Amino acid sequence: MSAIVKANRFWKLSVLVILLGGFLLVGMGQAQAQSLDELRASGQMGEAFDGYARARAQSVKAIVDDINAKRRAIYQDRAKQQGISAAQVGQVYAAKIIEKAPAGTWLLSQDGTWRQK
Repeated sequence: MSAIVKANRFWKLSVLVILLGGFLLVGMGQAQAQSLDELRASGQMGEAFDGYARARAQSVKAIVDDINAKRRAIYQDRAKQQGISAAQVGQVYAAKIIEKAPAGTWLLSQDGTWRQK
């Protein structure tokens, strides 16, 4: 087999692997978003005034911690870009998260009270 044929096969295989990986990542993102909505709808988790999720059931604490770690990284990155605090960024994102959250989502206010959207 010539070097050109081998290189062509390698290139096609590489493209296939990249495409499959992309489809898997998109699917995982959709699954995570779906489970987030399911957790909100079931009342197991809610959204807070500071842009972070809150576990309302101990069984989902690890999931909520993972969500918040990702949000924290985004908030810190945006804060650094804009020269403001991560807390300020979180509050801006909180407004958008709450706006887009489905009806029935539990919301935690600054005074510590829960209410449903």
